[in-house]
Amino acid sequence: MQDALRVLEALSRRAGGARTAELSAETGLDADRLGALLAMLCGQGYARRLDDGGYVTGESLSLLGGSSLNSEFAIRSHLQGLLDRLREEVNAAVYVGRYVDGEITVTGVADAPETPRVHEWVDFRSTGHASAVGKALLSQLGPDARREHLSRHRPARFTARTITDTRALFSRLEAQTPVVPVLDVQEYAVGTVCAAVPMSTGPTVGCLAVSLPARHAHRLHAAAAALSRGSTPVLLSLTI
Repeated sequence: MQDALRVLEALSRRAGGARTAELSAETGLDADRLGALLAMLCGQGYARRLDDGGYVTGESLSLLGGSSLNSEFAIRSHLQGLLDRLREEVNAAVYVGRYVDGEITVTGVADAPETPRVHEWVDFRSTGHASAVGKALLSQLGPDARREHLSRHRPARFTARTITDTRALFSRLEAQTPVVPVLDVQEYAVGTVCAAVPMSTGPTVGCLAVSLPARHAHRLHAAAAALSRGSTPVLLSLTI
């Protein structure tokens, strides 16, 4: 994510375009890494390749970087398009979760009749200890912020698998690494399994998540891997 932002910053400083050698020198990225990032950025419309082989910023960056109502609509539309494509790829409902003003929020969902979203039978704001989204967000907070959150949202038992012991929950969150998906194996709702991939940069604390019927639990890790691959464009749309 940080590498992608560095490339976009370099492009924004060169209105006339920049060649890969110039971008590599300015960003410190090697040719393979830079090539992969440019391909992703061009594919998402954040960058555009010129006929002479140089690169400039793309239309998506101009739309998302504005401040008008049209820009806000463009941001929502762009994000929804990304989520819809991920839903089609993983064949499951996909979610964006964010930690905003001290609360767990689901700010985007892509679902369909054949891939329905999980039934929110308990307000997601109170599921930090149980849902994949909640645990992925809390894992990115410091210990004091976690304690403060759980002092307002006491861990309640939703299923027989729900962790309600704060020490056990903190131990699991501390052991969580950013490259490993956070799982909810019927901890929030019986019959549903979920996985969430943490994604954060600067003040943005977020995650991408997927839910599946428990009978499809064998697909969970592959779906989470697909979310991880698709997380950079989503995080860019939340950050720019």
